[in-house]
Amino acid sequence: MVRQSGLSVGCHIVLVNGQPALPNDQIPALAPHSGVFRAGLGAFVLDLVRGVIPEMEIEMEAVAQIRRLQAAGVTVTHLDTHKHTHMFPRVLRPLLRAAILCGVHAVRNPFEPDWALNATADSPILRRMEVRLLRVWRREFLRLVRQAGVTTTDGAIGVLATGSLDTEALKHLLYAIPPGTWELVCHPGYIDQDIDKVQTRLRRSRPIEHEALAKIVPQFLNRHPEIAPVSFGQIF
Repeated sequence: MVRQSGLSVGCHIVLVNGQPALPNDQIPALAPHSGVFRAGLGAFVLDLVRGVIPEMEIEMEAVAQIRRLQAAGVTVTHLDTHKHTHMFPRVLRPLLRAAILCGVHAVRNPFEPDWALNATADSPILRRMEVRLLRVWRREFLRLVRQAGVTTTDGAIGVLATGSLDTEALKHLLYAIPPGTWELVCHPGYIDQDIDKVQTRLRRSRPIEHEALAKIVPQFLNRHPEIAPVSFGQIF
């Protein structure tokens, strides 16, 4: 159950590693395995590039997931996607159509800038190369978002630090931040019975991120009153 108390709530559109909101007969290409999505990002991207997954199925499923939240009384202020699949144009286009259809006016910019990558110390070389390589889609992302009249940020920070965003990593990121509007991507939380049921590599890092945010963010904002925390509901 989601309770809103002035916070912006986004819809985390899932197209891989999960179950769809729509029945299988409506999205047979998107959920080809007994009504569930592809288990891995690699298989999804391969079929996406091959044109196996129709954009219409992605749009329909995104609309269904957004409307499920809206029907529960949640005001959806923005969209993002599991595994950042919307960095690919064949996902972004139908996602933007779904956003407009459902009255959602903002979307995550999933691309991390150089200054944030440089501020993320001790990250695996392969992971760093992947994040840099995927930025080939950034220009087209910005073009499609502008064309749709949807709002986004200047970029996301903390993507490279996913799973390792401790106190020192967060401090390095925040104190390197330049002018602009940046989204801090993080996964704070508590380990309980519900989270233990979820298959994710980010289980044990959640309380570490929670502690880092609670400690570093107030200190940082006190020292930098010119920087204001905002939500997606405030950047239209």
